[in-house]
Amino acid sequence: MKAAQRALAEGILFTDEYQLTMAQLYFRAGIHEKPAQFEHFFRSYPDYGAHQAGFCINAGLQWLLDWMEEARFRDEDIACLRSQKGRTGRPLFAEDFLRWLAGRRPMDFLTIRAIPEGRVVHPNVPLTVVEGPLAMAQLLETPLLNFLNFQTLIATKAARVRESCGVQVVLEFGLRRGPERGSNAGARAALIGGADFTSNVGISHVLGYPPKGTHAHSMVQAFIALGASELDAFRAFAEVYPDDCILLVDTINTLESGVPNAIKVFEELRRKGHEPVGIRLDSGDLAYLSIQAAKMLDEAGFPNTTIVLSSNLDELVIWQIITQIRDEAPRYGVDPERLIRRLTYGVGTRLITSHGHSALDGVYKLVAVRNRAGWEPAIKISETPDKTLNPGEKRVWRIYDRRGKATADLLSLADEDPRSAPRLLLHHPSDPERWRVLTRDEISGIESLLVDILVEGKLVYELPTLEEIRALRRADVERLDAGVKRLVNPHIYHVSLSEGLWNLKQELIQAARQKARQEQRNSPAP
Repeated sequence: MKAAQRALAEGILFTDEYQLTMAQLYFRAGIHEKPAQFEHFFRSYPDYGAHQAGFCINAGLQWLLDWMEEARFRDEDIACLRSQKGRTGRPLFAEDFLRWLAGRRPMDFLTIRAIPEGRVVHPNVPLTVVEGPLAMAQLLETPLLNFLNFQTLIATKAARVRESCGVQVVLEFGLRRGPERGSNAGARAALIGGADFTSNVGISHVLGYPPKGTHAHSMVQAFIALGASELDAFRAFAEVYPDDCILLVDTINTLESGVPNAIKVFEELRRKGHEPVGIRLDSGDLAYLSIQAAKMLDEAGFPNTTIVLSSNLDELVIWQIITQIRDEAPRYGVDPERLIRRLTYGVGTRLITSHGHSALDGVYKLVAVRNRAGWEPAIKISETPDKTLNPGEKRVWRIYDRRGKATADLLSLADEDPRSAPRLLLHHPSDPERWRVLTRDEISGIESLLVDILVEGKLVYELPTLEEIRALRRADVERLDAGVKRLVNPHIYHVSLSEGLWNLKQELIQAARQKARQEQRNSPAP
């Protein structure tokens, strides 16, 4: 794709067709400038089949803001819209609407409040609130969901990998298997979620992290095909990288060839004054091979070398490897905890593709429109009660129990402040029979989660560094109960409605249903 084509495909027209047709409808109806409020949230945690998430990590906001800063309706974009025809051959977009669009960019008109990147987030909690002229706010839907949903999905997977492997180093290896250039976003999200480094060279330099990698089987294969040996390949690699030598040892036979040859090269490096870094295992029973390789390396005098594991790893596989090592290592005379501490995990395909759950079901819904009296709440009623919208202008609060652990996220009306209430009545979002009461002595703190990002197009939020975002993630995950962090069948974290929001929701549901029944009675019989 050429540069001009890329600018067209990834600029303001990086959207769905119906966003533009709706914008023209609003323009034609004269409501395109009416202030409206939309919320972005996701409906459920990722479910990977054999295991499930009990929390998510918010990510992607800075890249959305970067896009918004550049995206505008250029002459080239207007020309493309002008070329679109309806079924009868007439222009789909009228000239007065195109003149209104020309030169506009959503950044100039919108106010955004959001939960910062790196924070733990939960279903049905507004992650991003967009306020502004109806047409411009509507046009933001598709790019917002694209930038935020994918990075949140990958950051969540990375956070689960991090929880599985503890403090050990995690390398993101997914560039070759990722969704084209989306792999850059995925690598950033993986770093937010808990990966320490990525093999993706370009994005590593953009983000300020050193890229990491070893070598491929093809290097050994090339030497063998040219009449040399695995040992010759290892020696050649060590000669070029004497202080950064990690050897992939499973091209021929891991325990009979690869590890012994690696040890020979390591001994040669040491005699020259260099210390080897370690080996990589990329196939087979990684737990068993790790134990045997560690035993061989220890006996040869290399007890501190790293063992990098790769090959279809994810949080559950890592957990299984660690469990197997703890069970089997002692019978071979290997200290399991010491071995676990020397492991590094290269996580590729299953991280960058969020294997088992390929898309976050994040949505962007209209919740209020401003009239002369203020914000008029909007509601969408679903046959599935859990999908019925929580209406109106809202605030989001996180409640911490007496231990300092997060115990619930509370959605309230904009004029409600639970910090001043003597007791809190927390309603289930859809079930009137499920509620709980928290007294003040059960609460150690209440935190407001949404912060101002843009105010009428002006950035009012100091964008954090990636390390600051990662620190937010670490702090939030630490404040989760162990049950919520479980890899399999996690405990359900409570997302609740305040009494005022619950009452408003029920009133709007009843009013909407009553109006629908009245319209049905008044409609003429067929």
